[in-house]
Amino acid sequence: MSRIGKQEIIIPAGIKVIKNGDVLTVAGPKGTLNKTFRDDITITVSDKAINLNIKRNDKFSKSLWGTYASHIKNMIAGVVTPYQKKLILEGVGFKSEVKGKEFVFALGFSHPVIVKIPEGITATADKNNITITGIDKELVGSFTAAIRTLDETQQVRVATNGIEPGHLAILLHGRLGKGKLATKQTGAH
Repeated sequence: MSRIGKQEIIIPAGIKVIKNGDVLTVAGPKGTLNKTFRDDITITVSDKAINLNIKRNDKFSKSLWGTYASHIKNMIAGVVTPYQKKLILEGVGFKSEVKGKEFVFALGFSHPVIVKIPEGITATADKNNITITGIDKELVGSFTAAIRTLDETQQVRVATNGIEPGHLAILLHGRLGKGKLATKQTGAH
């Protein structure tokens, strides 16, 4: 049984939650979010609370139970207070700027790297600090992850280069037997 799924989700004042078929809509002061849920879980919306129950007692339904409860809690929290992720761009010659709805990065390549900012995301670049804000936690996290992967093509660098605060890549070299070179990369988060 899911401990998260069993809990009643309280709807704060000023938040409107509507269930129409498989689509759950959460509206608040910062915006509106829509999400489609499978019918394996029964979502019951009352005036001040949301309850989730499983229809079948199988492993898949039980795993969705807590996941759906977390998604709904994140939707409610996002329309009240937007989610925010911050990245620090470190490296010699590394630059970032926002031009319209696009990020333009100079990451040491021979060309600028251009990334479109998705709808529903607000992004700012101030010197080497990148801030990504939005009401959809999943979209903010996936866009942040996409930006972090822009620099993965150059794996062997000085430890201070990269696109993540607190990320440290340490390359350890040592010999393994007859002329074999061992390389171990660790990341501290």
